[in-house]
Amino acid sequence: MKMRENDGSRPDMPLGFSMALAQNPAAMDAFAGLSGEGRRQVLEKSRRIRSREEMRSYVDSLVGLDPGQLP
Repeated sequence: MKMRENDGSRPDMPLGFSMALAQNPAAMDAFAGLSGEGRRQVLEKSRRIRSREEMRSYVDSLVGLDPGQLP
């Protein structure tokens, strides 16, 4: 799957993922602390999520995440 670029430097973030992150500041901090590759992997997985509840659960799983162990 090819990722679209919004400004040439970072992939588009799925809206549901963005909204779930906005509701969970700890998860947002964890996501921001990942490497570029780590963020890419998280975004790729988030694109396969189809329900609000599953997305919220996925975003919640980022809290306290060890960057070497992506969910």
